[in-house]
Amino acid sequence: MIDAHQHFWQLGRHDCVWPTADLRAIYRDFGVQDLLHQAQACGVTGSVAVQSQTSDADTDYLLRLADESDFIKAVVGWVDLASPTAPERIAQLASHPKFRGIRPMLQSMPDDAWILRAELEPAIAAMKEHQLSLDALVYTRHLPHLYRFARRHPDLPIVIDHAAKPAIIVNDQPADDWREAMRLMASLPQVHCKLSGLVTEAGKGQGNEVFVAYVKFLASLFGVERLMWGSDWPVIGLAPNPQLSIYKNWLGLVNHALAECNITNSESVFIGTSLRFYRIT
Repeated sequence: MIDAHQHFWQLGRHDCVWPTADLRAIYRDFGVQDLLHQAQACGVTGSVAVQSQTSDADTDYLLRLADESDFIKAVVGWVDLASPTAPERIAQLASHPKFRGIRPMLQSMPDDAWILRAELEPAIAAMKEHQLSLDALVYTRHLPHLYRFARRHPDLPIVIDHAAKPAIIVNDQPADDWREAMRLMASLPQVHCKLSGLVTEAGKGQGNEVFVAYVKFLASLFGVERLMWGSDWPVIGLAPNPQLSIYKNWLGLVNHALAECNITNSESVFIGTSLRFYRIT
């Protein structure tokens, strides 16, 4: 199995400014060895390391870790896509054998439509030239803009991180605006979705049955060929429900939810989709 979404950081190093001290559950260093014992006990044999800081130094740090660890199969880094030097930086990163994608942290941009800005086009062209993908860290409100962007660039592979962070805590059932926006995104064949990050969007009293409804809906939209499982470790430690903050429990929950969908080839969610999307060999 491949964990398609997890993070490493060292507080105060490599421009690491998040997590902050108020996030006590994850306010410490997290390295490869911290993940290995949990992941390997669940049968996970590799991971996609995703940036957590808006910094070149953070991306370089992840690539050094990938050089040192066979467990890290791919790296998704950060690039200032609006910078005039972005195409040059993208070319440099793409020369690394494990660099596979870029995540611009859209969720924290002041402009929800930032991804549509004209000054990004040279960087997007460079991403396509070097066969890189886009990880979209977004909320529901960003999806209409992401949809326009994806239609503009049908040859750019896109994956929606954490299923666009639906407001699970507000309602046990998927909200209509999120459902419709995700339905539109799924209509575009180059768009994929990660089954990750959902437990941190829920409430303390919400249990397994709530997440089954979300997984079923996403499976009906994307199918197993465009869904991939990710732990979002160590951020999963922030889940309000302590049982769902545990790596193996989130994996087990997704397995259970997919079984409820009567899907016979669910293994694609746990390995096939991520191998194809991130070109892992």
